Amino acid sequence: MAVPQPHGDAATAPRVLAVIPARGGSKGVPAKNLAEVGGLPLVTRAVRACLGAPLVTDVAVTTDDPGIAAAASAAGAEIVERPADLADDLATSEAAVLHALDTHEARHGHAVDVVLLVQCTSPFVTADDVHGVAAAVTEHGADSALTVAAFHGFVWRETTADDAAAGDGHGVNHDKAHRPRRQDRPQDHLETGAAYAMDVAGFRKAGHRFFGRTALVHTDPARVLEIDDPHDLARARALAPLLDGEAVAATGVPAPTAQAVPRRDDVDAVVLDFDGTQTDDRVLVDSDGREFVAVHRGDGLGIAALRRDALKLLILSTEENPVVAARARKLRVPVLHGIDRKDLALKQWCEEQGVAPERVLYVGNDVNDLGCFGLVGWPVAVGSAHDVVRGAARAVTTAPGGAGAIREIASWILGPSLNN
Repeated sequence: MAVPQPHGDAATAPRVLAVIPARGGSKGVPAKNLAEVGGLPLVTRAVRACLGAPLVTDVAVTTDDPGIAAAASAAGAEIVERPADLADDLATSEAAVLHALDTHEARHGHAVDVVLLVQCTSPFVTADDVHGVAAAVTEHGADSALTVAAFHGFVWRETTADDAAAGDGHGVNHDKAHRPRRQDRPQDHLETGAAYAMDVAGFRKAGHRFFGRTALVHTDPARVLEIDDPHDLARARALAPLLDGEAVAATGVPAPTAQAVPRRDDVDAVVLDFDGTQTDDRVLVDSDGREFVAVHRGDGLGIAALRRDALKLLILSTEENPVVAARARKLRVPVLHGIDRKDLALKQWCEEQGVAPERVLYVGNDVNDLGCFGLVGWPVAVGSAHDVVRGAARAVTTAPGGAGAIREIASWILGPSLNN
C-alpha cells in the first residue's frame, strides 16, 4: 500500500530553508538573542518554531557569536558563521540571509527553492506562522510573504522642527477632520516582523524580501511583540506564561521549556513507535476499506541521517497494517509490528543487538508506550502525546507527531551534522 506524503516525493518537494539572523552585538539589550523568555533563549524559541513547521526542510542560524551558535546548535539548527562585515549595525537582514543561503547551498550541494527569514526578536512566533509564510510561496503561488496582524488604530505623525507648523499633528491613515467608524474604514495590517518567505530566484534578483506578489499571512495580534529594549523584554517575560499557555490549550502541544535533550554520545539506538509518532494518529479509509496515513518528509530526512551515523534503528508498532511495513521498507529501517507487548519485544531486540537499554532512545505518544519508557534510558514523547506520556518522558518534542517530531529528535542527537 502506498504511503501518501503530505508534501510530495522527496525528489520533487520544495526545499525550504529557514534562516534566523542572530548576531551577538545588541545595543538596546546586551546579549539579546540569548535572553530567556519562558525559560528558553530567544534563539532557541525561534529554532523550535522553525523545526515545528511542516514545510521547513532545513534551519540555519547565522551568527558571529559563539554563545548563540552553541545554543542554536543544541536546539537543532545548522550554524552559519557570519562575517564581520555582515554583523555590524549597518548590515541588512537580506544580506545576512543571502550569505546564509549561499553557504548552505555550497555546503550541502543542493539548491534551495524557498528561503525564510525568521526573527528571534519576535519571541511569540509560532510554527504555524512559519508554516504559513512558507505555504504562501510553495503552495499558493506568492513570490514573497510576511506575517501581519489586523490593525484598527489611527496613525498620527507630528511635523518636524524644520516645518513651518512644527509640532502640529496630522493623520497618516485618516483625515483628522473626519473620524469614520471602525467598520467604515479599510482594514489595515501591521507587519509583525516575525516571519518572511521568498522565492529564492526572485529574492536573488530583487535583493530584497518584498517582490512580485506579496502574500499577507494573518497572525494573532496579541502575539505581536518585537524586543528592541529592556522594556520589551520585560513585557515578553510577563506575557510568556499566558501566551505559551494559550498555545498549549489550542494545540495540546506543551509550551517550550528548558529541558535536557540527548546527544550522540548518549544513545546507541533509536526505536520509533509508528501511529501518532510518525503520523498524526489519523487514518483515512476509502470506500474499499483501504487505510491511508500521512507521514512527514522531514522525518524521513532525519531517520536517514540517523541511519548514516550508524545508529541502530527499529520501528516498533502494535499495528498490523501493511502501511507500517511499507513505510519501514522506504526508510530502510527494521520493523516489528503487530506486537502486543512492546516492552518485551524491545527488551529482546536490545539483547539480540547487544545494546544496553539505558543507551536506547524510544519515541512514543500513547499509554501503550509506557512500558518501553520504563525500560530505556531516553524515553521521549512527541509534542501531541497523551498527558500521562508527556509526564513520563525525559524529553518532549516541540513538534507534534506526524509534523516533524522525528526530525527534531534527530537534530537533538546529530546537531549540525544532521544537515551534512
